[in-house]
Amino acid sequence: MREIITLACTECKRRNYQSTKNKKKHSDRLELKKFCPFERKHTVHRETK
Repeated sequence: MREIITLACTECKRRNYQSTKNKKKHSDRLELKKFCPFERKHTVHRETK
């Protein structure tokens, strides 16, 4: 079963993206390098609640 997660920028702390993940296979927090429109550069985005 896939659950919807929210990705927040680690620099500006804003929630910019939503994605899905399988919580049975990946129980740890997801980290992706995505574009932050407020910082206007690519930053690490981490899964939040």
